[in-house]
Amino acid sequence: MDFEFSAEQIAIQDAVAKTCAKYGDDYWLERDTDGVFPEDFVKDIAAGGWLGVAMPEEHGGAGLGVTEAAIVAQTIAQSGACQSGASAVHINLFGPMPIVVFGTDAQKAKNLPPLIAGTDRCCFGVTEPDAGLNTTAITTKAVRDGDHYIVHGRKMWTSTAQTANKILLLARTTPKEECKKPTDGISLFYTDLDRGGATEVREIAKMGRKAVDSNAVFFDGLRVPQEDLIGEEGKGFYYLLHGLNPERVLLGAEAVGIGRIALEKATTYAREREVFGRPIGQNQAIQHPLAKSWAELEAANLMVFKAASLYDAGAACGAEANAAKYLAAEAAFHACETSVMTHGGMGYAKEFHVERYFREVMISRITPVSRELILSFIAERVLELPKSY
Repeated sequence: MDFEFSAEQIAIQDAVAKTCAKYGDDYWLERDTDGVFPEDFVKDIAAGGWLGVAMPEEHGGAGLGVTEAAIVAQTIAQSGACQSGASAVHINLFGPMPIVVFGTDAQKAKNLPPLIAGTDRCCFGVTEPDAGLNTTAITTKAVRDGDHYIVHGRKMWTSTAQTANKILLLARTTPKEECKKPTDGISLFYTDLDRGGATEVREIAKMGRKAVDSNAVFFDGLRVPQEDLIGEEGKGFYYLLHGLNPERVLLGAEAVGIGRIALEKATTYAREREVFGRPIGQNQAIQHPLAKSWAELEAANLMVFKAASLYDAGAACGAEANAAKYLAAEAAFHACETSVMTHGGMGYAKEFHVERYFREVMISRITPVSRELILSFIAERVLELPKSY
């Protein structure tokens, strides 16, 4: 059992950190203020080949695993970019997995290289306002019309849709009432996000991560070519599941990264800030919460990379991936809260940056699955308790 990264993995970590070092706290404070998408940052990450770290070599990727993708995501978040940086490239790291696994050779050859190069930007059309976490309740429908599908419906919380030119879209191709199981009859498409009369994108104002837009997307007759269907019609829900565990791993890795930079800021401040003639870090009331945060973050990180290792080995990892996301999000939230409180009044000031970390870490607790549903999943699948939902 080896808990250390390999020399190659450390080299990845160092190279990504070097790129991130060009974009310091002031850069991300500006993006948090003006809401401008970090295009230059994304171009640098793409130029380093990091968007394709887990994609097949024959299509321009590095052919590595979710472990390496998690290292990239964590390093970005830990640099101080937090979710503003990680979310800008997040979907490119895991989103194409259904194409990699279930797409045709032609689909892979057409779609993967521009995603890896960063010339295509993809968004994820899954969540709906009346479905939430119950994905089988989606009502966006795709009706076959010759060699096309016609899509009507709406999606919520679709990140980067303001600038994305592609969408990984989940839609019903068979009404739920006509299916044997509610998970049947749902299809997955990777297609152009047409900005014509068929699609409207409305940005959602939110508490954090202003630079990476979240949107409501409305489809009113979007025409999707039949060749943009991934795999078999009606099997999209099962294809989507293939990308859920990597997504949880990456979100966990990012959360640990945010927690670590928050802890670093707090300990630096605690060493330097003097009150009553002594550094506040000398007081156990300051020391103990910081030490507890370090322990929680390191424990969560072990689960993150255990889940990644299991996934890369082709082993079942549903419980571990969900636990990793849960533990990392909670540990990071506590670290960010502790960092703000350690800074006292200055923790509330934007110039010390930790208030931004605190706002952005909330994403890790909320999405893509709630804490409560993770605990219900573990109770049912691991502890063999009766299903509660």
